[in-house]
Parts: sequence; structure tokens; C-alpha cells
Amino acid sequence: MGATTTSKVTGTVLTPATAKPARLSGIDITRGLAVVGMIAIHSLDEFDDSGQPTLSFTLFAGRAAAMFAVLAGVSISFIVGRKQLVDGPHARGKVAALIARAASIGIIGLALGYTDADYGTVILPYYAIMFVLAIPLTRLRTRVLVPLTAVLAVALPVASQWVRPHLPDPLGTQASFGVLLHNPLGLLIDLTVTGEYPALVWMSYVCAGIVVGRLPLTSVRVAGGLAGLGLILAIGSSTLSWLLLHPLGGMAHLTASVDTDTAQDLLLFGGDGVVPTSSWWWLAVNGPHTGTPLDVMATIGSSLAVLGVILLLGHLTWHHIDRAVGRVLAPLAAVGSMSLTVYTAHIMFINSDFDMYGPTSGYIRQLVCIFAFALAWRATAGRGPLEGLVAAITKRVGRHVNHQAHSRASGQRDTVPARDTGPARDTGPEQPGIRR
Repeated sequence: MGATTTSKVTGTVLTPATAKPARLSGIDITRGLAVVGMIAIHSLDEFDDSGQPTLSFTLFAGRAAAMFAVLAGVSISFIVGRKQLVDGPHARGKVAALIARAASIGIIGLALGYTDADYGTVILPYYAIMFVLAIPLTRLRTRVLVPLTAVLAVALPVASQWVRPHLPDPLGTQASFGVLLHNPLGLLIDLTVTGEYPALVWMSYVCAGIVVGRLPLTSVRVAGGLAGLGLILAIGSSTLSWLLLHPLGGMAHLTASVDTDTAQDLLLFGGDGVVPTSSWWWLAVNGPHTGTPLDVMATIGSSLAVLGVILLLGHLTWHHIDRAVGRVLAPLAAVGSMSLTVYTAHIMFINSDFDMYGPTSGYIRQLVCIFAFALAWRATAGRGPLEGLVAAITKRVGRHVNHQAHSRASGQRDTVPARDTGPARDTGPEQPGIRR
């Protein structure tokens, strides 16, 4: 008999057959929390009456979107089978599936290009670029990906700081079919380097997510390790940033490179994906959406910490607390299982005439609606509408390429001419099961 494990947030005893759904439930809950956080950033006030960041902004700014990207890496890992992708027909099918998923998400994102970027920059086109850029990462071993994540977290922000003075200014608009048609190069630069979620810098999140996706996520030790490592990264980033900016004098360089108001605004509320290139000391900032090494380090840390804690909650078994936790987290799990649908609906809502409410009341109404819809849809139809569409396209393309690759390989084997080995020798009577 297979070994059982402790009960998860569903309150059930897990066998090897049910471990996968439990693992996915923890991922869904984390993704649902990320979506709720992104909606909060788009809907609630950024600052209070005194001009200070609000609690919601402090909690979710930068962290929610980064968690979304880390979980994209986890999804990529799941798609390719949670292991290194090795060349062959099977690998070609998986790569085709990733490209199809990227194209599908990118098209949905471009279709949302009619919306106002001031209400919230649509992350999906950036997301699509990340899926394509992740393909080479899936071919690497885990022991290579781990140090590579650290290298990318430092090297890519530094490279961005070096190259951006030579690139056009950010577009400042949503990625759309119109921009793609009239300024494809500018759009590519915006999506990869200068935009709100620069895909090249954000590949650190995806790389970290691929590593996480390869771990045995039903393990208590792994869950605790993720939570502990995440806290260390988050706290270490804040500490190192403070040391660089204050005792080591970085703040003086920042205020000398831009006006005081701009510097204070960037330090309090972060950036729009990048920081000014007027001083290298800007890389010592760890504010939200600054895209610095310390920002990447902090947000990877917060993502790992949240995921680790949620996975640890799945191991609660004392006095039926696990069942209570499962009921409380069920709405988040439902939203996380159809995050693409919920996120798209949210973007459309805040850009419509239906959004006639104040920040807090509008946010609460959105949460009530998305939780009710996600729970009802998941209970009756299962996969979310857009998730079902993307999954159908992805599977069809992957299977087609996989079939073509296998057929081509079989055809090549069948058409290889036999070598001439000279006159045939009498080797005795043919034995069953032995191919001559």
C-alpha cells in the first residue's frame, strides 16, 4: 500500500493519488491571494490624508504582481512535467504548448489594450513574453537554476540600468494590437526592458518559480524551508537597502541626482517598473516596482514566504482546524484556479461605466462578486472560461506537435537503409522472440 500523508486544507487524508490535487490547491490559494492583492492595488487608495502609503498599498504593492510571476514559473514547471526538459519528440510538444499558451495569453492581453493604463497596466502581454523566455530555462537542471536565479536577480537589473539610457522612453500606454501594428519594436522594448513589468528583469521570478515547481510541495520540510528562506530574503533586502542608503550615504547621491520630491515619491511609493538612471545608487532601493536587485530579492522572498505558509497550513490537523482553514481559504482557491478569467473581468470592470463606487465599497463589491462567481463556477463547470480556452488550445497544439515529431522520428527510422554486411551467414533456425 502507498503511504498516506497528513491532511491538507481540505481536511482529508492524503494518499499518493490525492497528493497532486492538494499541492495544486496550495498553489491556487496563493495565486488567488495574488489576484486579490492586484485588485486592491488597482482599486484602493495608494496614500492616506497625510500623504503616507495606505496599509493595502504597503502590503500588496509590488508583492502581488511578483507573486503572480513566481507562480507563472511554477505553472511552467508543471506544464513540462516538473523536471528538466530533454530533447526529443516529447520535449517539442511541451515547448509548443508553452508557445501556444504564451500566444493565447498575449492575445487576451492585447485585446485589453483599449483600457486606461492609469487604472492598471495589464500584465498579460508581459506574462506572455516571460513564458517564451522561460523555454530555455526548462532545459536546465535544478542545481543550475538555483544559482542562476540569484545571478539573474542581480545581473538583469544592472544590465537594465546600463542599457536604458540608450533606449526610447517607456510608451506609457497599454500594449495593444494598434501599438503592435504601428510600433512593434517600441512595444517589444517596452515589454522586455522599460515597461511596468519588464520581462527580462522579471525572469528572476519565473526562474525561482520553476525551481519551486520541481520541489515536493507536499513535504512539511519543503513548505517550512520556503517560508523560512522567504522571510530571510525579505528581511535581508530591507536591511541591506537601509544600510546602503543611510549609513553608507546612498541617500545623498539619490537626492543629488533628481529633485527631492521625486526622490521621496520613489522611496515611498516605488517606481513604474524601473528607477532613474541618473545614479547607480538607485539600485540600492527596494521599493515596489523599482526592478532593482533588492526589490527582486524582497519580492521573491515575500512570494516564497506566503506560499510556504499556505502549504504549511495544509498540514494542520489539530482539533479540525484544517477543515475550518479549508473553508476560509476555499474562495481564494476558487479564484486562484481561474485567475486569468477573474483578472480579465476585473480590468474590464474598472474601465467600464459600472465602476461607479468609491475605492473601499468598489473593492468589497468586486471581492464578493468574484468569490461568488468563482465558487459557483468551480462547483458546476470546473475550469474557468478563459482557462478552459487556453488549456484547449495549449493541449491541441502540444499534442499535434508531439504527434508530428513522433511520426517524423518513426519515418526516419523506417527509411534508414540497412548496411551491407556481406553475404548472409547461416546462423541456425530462427528462435521466437529474437529479431534477425
